[in-house]
Amino acid sequence: MSDSLPQLNILSDSNIDPVCGMAVDPAHSAGSFAHEGTTYHFCSTSCLQRFRANPQSFLSKVNDAAPREPHPHTRSCCHGHATPSVTSSSTKKYFCPMCDGVESDVPGDCPKCGMALERNPAWVALDSTPPIYTCPMHPEIQMDHPGDCPICGMALERQTITAAPAVEEDTELRDLTTRLWIGGLLTLPVFVMAMTHLLPFNVAWADSSIARWTQFALTTPVVGWAGWPFFRRGGRSLISGHWNMFTLISLGVGAAYFFSVIAMLVPGVFPHTMQHGGHVPIYFEAAAVIIVLVLFGQVLELRARSQTGSAIQALLRLAPPIARRIGVNGDQEVPLDQVKVGDLLRVVPGDRIPVDGEVIEGSSFVEESMMTGEPLPVEKKAGGNVTGGTVNGRGSFVMRADRVGRDTMLGQIVEMVAQAQRSRAPIQRVADQVAGVFVPAVLAISVITFALWLWLGPEPKLAYAIVNAIAVLIIACPCALGLATPMSIMVGIGRGAQEGVLVKNAEALERLEQVTTLVFDKTGTLTEGQPTLTEVLPQPGFDANDLLRVVASLEIHSEHPIAAAVVRGAKSQQLELVSTSDFHSVTGAGIVGTVDGHSVIVGKRDLLHAQPIPGLDRLESIAAPFQEQGQTSMFAAVDGQPAGILIVSDPVKGTTRQALEQLRALGLDLVMLTGDNQRTADAVAKSLGIENVRAEVEPAEKAKAIAELHSSGEKVAMAGDGINDAPALSAADVGIAMGTGTDVAIQSAGITLIKGDLRGIVKAVRLSRLTMSNIRLNLFFAFIYNVLGVPVAAGILYPMFGVLMSPMIAGAAMSLSSVCVVGNALRLRNAKL
Repeated sequence: MSDSLPQLNILSDSNIDPVCGMAVDPAHSAGSFAHEGTTYHFCSTSCLQRFRANPQSFLSKVNDAAPREPHPHTRSCCHGHATPSVTSSSTKKYFCPMCDGVESDVPGDCPKCGMALERNPAWVALDSTPPIYTCPMHPEIQMDHPGDCPICGMALERQTITAAPAVEEDTELRDLTTRLWIGGLLTLPVFVMAMTHLLPFNVAWADSSIARWTQFALTTPVVGWAGWPFFRRGGRSLISGHWNMFTLISLGVGAAYFFSVIAMLVPGVFPHTMQHGGHVPIYFEAAAVIIVLVLFGQVLELRARSQTGSAIQALLRLAPPIARRIGVNGDQEVPLDQVKVGDLLRVVPGDRIPVDGEVIEGSSFVEESMMTGEPLPVEKKAGGNVTGGTVNGRGSFVMRADRVGRDTMLGQIVEMVAQAQRSRAPIQRVADQVAGVFVPAVLAISVITFALWLWLGPEPKLAYAIVNAIAVLIIACPCALGLATPMSIMVGIGRGAQEGVLVKNAEALERLEQVTTLVFDKTGTLTEGQPTLTEVLPQPGFDANDLLRVVASLEIHSEHPIAAAVVRGAKSQQLELVSTSDFHSVTGAGIVGTVDGHSVIVGKRDLLHAQPIPGLDRLESIAAPFQEQGQTSMFAAVDGQPAGILIVSDPVKGTTRQALEQLRALGLDLVMLTGDNQRTADAVAKSLGIENVRAEVEPAEKAKAIAELHSSGEKVAMAGDGINDAPALSAADVGIAMGTGTDVAIQSAGITLIKGDLRGIVKAVRLSRLTMSNIRLNLFFAFIYNVLGVPVAAGILYPMFGVLMSPMIAGAAMSLSSVCVVGNALRLRNAKL
């Protein structure tokens, strides 16, 4: 051991780095961490961070591993002067925890100190969830690498959208754009030479052998190179049996090209009637122009499709790209994906909060409107929770990262939106059924067109037969039909996310359009959901503070918002709660238990009647005036005697009236369904103009009420926020959960309103109607395009009007049809909700 190193004092397991097993001098460690009463010391910040994230996974190794002396090459590590760290540019899978800068893509030993290389935590964070690639038309197709859809041939897209465009998507766009430009430059002279016959004067060289060979030379790279992606996909489709648009393109272009090649090389195989001026007609310009037009359409479509993820990209950009992580050497800016659970982060004024966590020290005001809809900043101090993506005010604080990556609130929202965008609406079945027989039908029509023109057409019959059969193949575009629904769903759900309306799947969006009746819970949905204790009215023989103390001691065990209001009221009076036993909750009625040796019952009047408790009529008469004002009354009994009433007020949300008026204007019937007493429910309903009120309904009965509405022919949406609303949310055609409500309610619902604002329901209904209207328009475009386009391409207008469709025109129409469908879907991005 070098004399320059201090003598290590190895006295306990806490002086052994529990991650790498190295002996550590506590006075010169890179950091320490207290866990279960023991302080552990670490040789590097990397080991400290890994231990902090999951202590239990390393503690079992401490006693088993013999302490290792620091390697001579790593003295600075143990002195704390140059602790190894994973830099932001690190992309290797393995690294040495002792020697800074030693990284590798394969496992092995460190060339400096000989230690076994460890898996790089930064690389794990980036690669622990490898990207999944899926088809926008067939979301059931999922692969772990980019490629083409085996069903429709379209390029697969990343299932999860990132804040920046995916590298492979950008690569495909660049590749197709390059093919388009080069193919277009080569095609232009071919097109000019082929179209000279339309000029009012004769161009003798246009039909010469030199011109024909020039067309052949220029068209061959266009077809063979620029159009190669289409032939590759078309060939795969023929082999797999999944015929698609690329099947038609490859067959049509291939037929035009090889017919022209044969006409040039062995013209003698064609009848004399097909020859004009000693030459058989060639269609190189058709093959080349079709390839260029299809490439043009693919480039436009790819650019347009990339915009469908703009909503998710906007959400992802709410999270900052970097975080200020606090280390032993001060603050270090690291990429967000390298932040681990347990890391300490510094948030300075004006910063977006990087991840979800808890404030450790300092204080500030945080603007949380993206989550809550409240415009006023909320004070955050030590012990308070903060959410990633929200904006810090003027203060500065240190926070502990509790949820990172996909586990953050923002990450869960993005994941939910992405999954919903890939879901399939029931209306998609119509397009699926048509697409299943579409390509075989087009091939059959093409064959019939060829046969009819060869049999009945004018001379040269074979030329007419080939040209029109190719036109039929080219104009038919099942891509437009397949894109009609998923593009609208993707854009529509993304638009909803921008407005704080999270749609679980496309089916919920389609069902919401059909809803005729909207059912509301009262507490937390129509009202603020933050009730306040306003009155404690004891009976003779009971003191108000004693009654509140007893009731609050029991209510502290309940999760109901009204129970929380009672507890807050007791704490505001600085009342000391006492121990309880035999606590029992009666669903939808109240609670019972023993408090400081006394039997206590708190809840609705019916619960006390069932005991029975005498003298409740007097309590009921006292409660009546408060109930008629929309306030909730809780009856209390102690040791079998009526003890008093607690009055709780939960004001109606300021936006509720406006939202209900807008919902009525949309033609929806409104129903209030609540477990509160009839007088309170009637008072709230009257103030809001709701005529249909059902009060004193237990949770199980809420689902029955939904079933009754169903039996009368109504399509029902249910809006609620509590655990007791979950059965009704599941029973409704569409469940709508307040984002401020319980996790159970949110999981039971098809739509979640992040901000808990009923105006979000108005936006959701308008969104559903606009999206479904957009889908129907897309399907109409796709159907009518093929219904009209295929017969015209087959030559149905020729006998009466002498009109034929050139394969080039068919190619242009086919490409633009898909672009029109995507463009129509993109209109939803600017929809006013």
